[in-house]
Amino acid sequence: MAAKPVDFTAAAGAIVAAGRKLGALGLTPATSSNFSMRLDNGNLAVTVSGRDKGALTPHDVMVVDMQGEPIGTSAKPSAETLLHTQIYTRFPEANAVLHTHSRAQTVASRLYARAGVIRFEGWYTTHESQLDLPVFANTQQMPELVAKVGAWIDSGKPLYGYLIDGHGIYTWGRDMAETERHVEAFEFLINCELDLRRLKFSTLEAPL
Repeated sequence: MAAKPVDFTAAAGAIVAAGRKLGALGLTPATSSNFSMRLDNGNLAVTVSGRDKGALTPHDVMVVDMQGEPIGTSAKPSAETLLHTQIYTRFPEANAVLHTHSRAQTVASRLYARAGVIRFEGWYTTHESQLDLPVFANTQQMPELVAKVGAWIDSGKPLYGYLIDGHGIYTWGRDMAETERHVEAFEFLINCELDLRRLKFSTLEAPL
């Protein structure tokens, strides 16, 4: 059964808890990252710009509409709020979005920027599954970045998350708990891929 949107109090509580958990895991350094949840009135609860996500309180969460415009507050949302609204618009089942900035995510986004995708293969039970995590070029022009993500979706290729070059990951789920699991799964897979690269290079450089 699909999860349903929640009211602001519940959303703020879930966002605060997610911040503490992911902050403790080192996934949200300094004031990086932004989190959101779909509200039951059609708006979004989203973190206020410039807050330490590991030390959030409900006062660090605000409401925006589906165009990313603040509602009932003078607080400023993340400049990347349009990437959140795009996910909710394109994926009706999504009720939570997490954008994190771990060291591994950021390094991987640079390493795979030219390829434009990280392909995960052989990590699952069947050893035959394949999962592509696209890497989009970074830009401060949000409509341009939204268009790039939209083009991937329109191409018909599956999209479960994506990296931004030199930045971090976006992923989503039916509720906050599922979205946290997706962040942790991607973090694990990215670290595995980086470890493989290090092992391959160290083997190539080892003396005979």
